Amino acid sequence: MNSSGIEKGVVSDEIEPPRGNRSRFAFACAILASMTSIILGYDIGVMSGAAIFIKDDLKLSDVQLEILMGILNIYSLVGSGAAGRTSDWIGRRFTIVLAGAFFFCGALLMGFATNYPFIMVGRFVAGIGVGYAMMIAPVYTAEVAPASSRGFLSSFPEIFINIGILLGYVSNYFFSKLPEHLGWRLMLGIGAIPAVCLAIGVLAMPESPRWLVLQGRLGDAFKVLDKTSNTKEEAISRLNDIKRAAGIPEDMTDDVIVVPNRKSAGKGVWKDLIVRPTPAVRHILIACLGIHFSQQASGIDAVVLYSPTIFLKAGLKSKNDQLLATVAVGVVKTLFIVVGTCVVDRFGRRALLLTSMGGMFLSLTALGTSLTVIDRNPGQTIKWAIGLSVTTVMTFVATFSIGAGPVTWVYCSEIFPVRLRAQGASLGVMLNRLMSGIIGMTFLSLSKGLTIGGAFLLFAGVAAAAWAFFFTFLPETRGMPLEEMESLFGSYTANKKKNVTKEGKEMVEEH
Repeated sequence: MNSSGIEKGVVSDEIEPPRGNRSRFAFACAILASMTSIILGYDIGVMSGAAIFIKDDLKLSDVQLEILMGILNIYSLVGSGAAGRTSDWIGRRFTIVLAGAFFFCGALLMGFATNYPFIMVGRFVAGIGVGYAMMIAPVYTAEVAPASSRGFLSSFPEIFINIGILLGYVSNYFFSKLPEHLGWRLMLGIGAIPAVCLAIGVLAMPESPRWLVLQGRLGDAFKVLDKTSNTKEEAISRLNDIKRAAGIPEDMTDDVIVVPNRKSAGKGVWKDLIVRPTPAVRHILIACLGIHFSQQASGIDAVVLYSPTIFLKAGLKSKNDQLLATVAVGVVKTLFIVVGTCVVDRFGRRALLLTSMGGMFLSLTALGTSLTVIDRNPGQTIKWAIGLSVTTVMTFVATFSIGAGPVTWVYCSEIFPVRLRAQGASLGVMLNRLMSGIIGMTFLSLSKGLTIGGAFLLFAGVAAAAWAFFFTFLPETRGMPLEEMESLFGSYTANKKKNVTKEGKEMVEEH
């Protein structure tokens, strides 16, 4: 028996603890990692309401307000761009700590801001933390979770984004009762609290087993896999799969080894990912970038960031009514994200994405039409158009939340080969945040140029194109081991994708 407690598939003679604890341990790890997403969700939610008071208190123009709302996502490109290399260097777990530290400092700076440049500095620091958090949470969760529950557990970051958004909306509502100059500062500054809780909680998390294998720490990797697998045999199988994907011979079984031909700290990854990718890797990269682009370009952040403005245009005149309706958006979004998370491993990624994007297209079309009717009849109260506007905002966030919201992070965190995963996923997050920033910083101007109804009809067109992209380019990945995922890609023919997916499922059953 080797020093790591296994010998090519032979189970250790040690007394095995009850296996029911394994799924709970993986569940706990996913929750702790995914809590990083609360910081982004809170910022998105709180800014939608705080902006009303910041604009009045600091005397901002519409352009300044747009930039303030969306610039955090542009700043987050710094964090998401560095996150891949950082997580390959210091590990997934300490990258999460780093994300929390940046956001903690940024939240305090925003809370104490006295003018526009000051608050922009806080946005920059917080944005770096958001960039780190958005990339590392789904990657860590996908690498810890067993294949049978990977979709469910990898959806947790999106759940916590929505919890954060809801908390931000609630914070808006309650702190709006305070004096204007104090209320928005408390709304932003209190965001430092979840960042502190995150930094403390992450100390209880193990490191990613795939990162440990790449460092040659097979004994530590097996301990983590043993705690997160349904059986010891599954833990052994997962370790062997990771070793094979990392190019480590099966006969290297010591607790600590020197990884042969290891390209340390992510060196050579960009060449294999962008410069000279294999057909499968090229397909994977196109799929990742396409799904991230579609998620944001279809207008979700326009709705989340500017809900009070949309409800004002729809006919809700008082700030209190606008904020209450915005809280309702947060509740609907959070409830439906839970639904999407619970069914992603049952119905699959592809089916949820197609259903979600189809529902978003219908909702956006109806929303754009009703807002156009209201806009063209100033001074009139058109009850059916007002009711349709409010209803379709809710159906839009609901259909987004059952598919495009959670599945984007699940899908893109699981499809890359292990050596390319961190930096490949970071490219997707960078595009996601770039598009989110562009939407956030141009929505008011776009609404003036096209009318607010025209802006949402434009988003509907993007949703229709996204549905066609998903149908053509994305194979089903449900149930496939991460190390076998690459076999699904490289061909864009639907028949071959279905056949490969079927073989993958049979492979999982054999495991």
